[in-house]
Amino acid sequence: MSTALSRLSELAKADKTTRFLSIAHLVTPAALMTAFEGLRKDASAGVDEVSYQEYEQDVWRNIPTLHERLVSRRYRAQPLRRVYIPKENGKERPISIPALEDKIVQKATVTVLNAIYEPDFLPCSYGFRPSLGAHDALNAIGRTICSGPIAYVLEADIQSYFDAIVRDQLMEFVERRIGDSSILRLIRKWIHAGVIEDGRLLVTETGTGQGQVISPLLANIYLHYVLDEWFEHEVKPRLRGKAAEIRYADDFILCFQYREDAERVQGVLAKRFAKYGLTLHPEKTRLLAFGPSAPPTSPDAPKPATFDFLGFTHIGARSRRGKFTIHVRTMRKRLRRSVKAAAQWCQRHRHDPVESQAAALNAKLRGHYQYYGRPTNYRSLRRLYRLACRLWHKWLNRRTRGKRLPWHTFLQLLKRNPLLLPRICHAWAGSGSPA
Repeated sequence: MSTALSRLSELAKADKTTRFLSIAHLVTPAALMTAFEGLRKDASAGVDEVSYQEYEQDVWRNIPTLHERLVSRRYRAQPLRRVYIPKENGKERPISIPALEDKIVQKATVTVLNAIYEPDFLPCSYGFRPSLGAHDALNAIGRTICSGPIAYVLEADIQSYFDAIVRDQLMEFVERRIGDSSILRLIRKWIHAGVIEDGRLLVTETGTGQGQVISPLLANIYLHYVLDEWFEHEVKPRLRGKAAEIRYADDFILCFQYREDAERVQGVLAKRFAKYGLTLHPEKTRLLAFGPSAPPTSPDAPKPATFDFLGFTHIGARSRRGKFTIHVRTMRKRLRRSVKAAAQWCQRHRHDPVESQAAALNAKLRGHYQYYGRPTNYRSLRRLYRLACRLWHKWLNRRTRGKRLPWHTFLQLLKRNPLLLPRICHAWAGSGSPA
């Protein structure tokens, strides 16, 4: 399988115009089994109500049966189960959960399609790609802004991106590379499957269903053509100065040397997106002076502009040698979310054994440090640690009515069951880019 995918990748890299007419045969029983083993074991079940553990009990019969249905074209995509998760602004984000077998087939298909599209995707794209992640995008911000003549940053956000994708245009983009009718039919089944909400089947005209395994790849393909290639091959050659893009899924920033270039692109970007059914968020899209070549601010001006990206607030600063650099802080709403989650957990589990509580809180802190533990962000990590200690004391203090837990006694308890101290888990991004 790996040899076949490598060959597929070589062909895709050799000719950007090749359409692949026969790739469905690569979705083999072995590929389906690998896909199943790569799924999260604790993920929520779809409308079929089949869990990973239930399917695993007879997996050696289930996988060949699933493959036979694919080959004989008797496979049917099931509707998605709609759930809502809270957002930082108090609203809710809709998530669509596919049935287990749909996850398996989608994951195996994504593996094949990645071999074709990875050579196509541009270096500015970091989201949902093999061997790339959010911290690669964050490192790229430091490299791009600190080492170049950047003076302006266009911070952009697309409203309800996954739900706004125009399916016909998406399929046109997919068909530029994929000519296998079996694969195209599968993708159409998944994006037209519909959603079950409150017992009713809802069918929409747009979107890919955020939560499906296939959706991140399709979303990347869409923005690859709508934004990445357009900006790289049509926009940048027409600009007066340097420009760069850094994108993670539907979050992206555009960097410019000159203000007139930035304003021109900002004006045409909305029109470009409208052509493909997309809308820029008016409150989260803004142009700001930021970078080593940014015009100096007067003493009477407000604080220098900052921008948010991937959970961090990016702040322009000067190194000890006087060079422009970027410091990061955990976004306030992300920090509040982590504190709120810790408070709710401490309240619900205050009667658990202290050792168990300490282990669980440490797991939460460890996960937070692993993502937010970037150089220059120690102060935010320290704040979370101190608030976690206070919250833990607060709810331990309330678990026995009339019997208080003095602070000095809690400190002794904390020595026996220490909470994980803040730690920087990521190295500096490179010379001149401590983001």
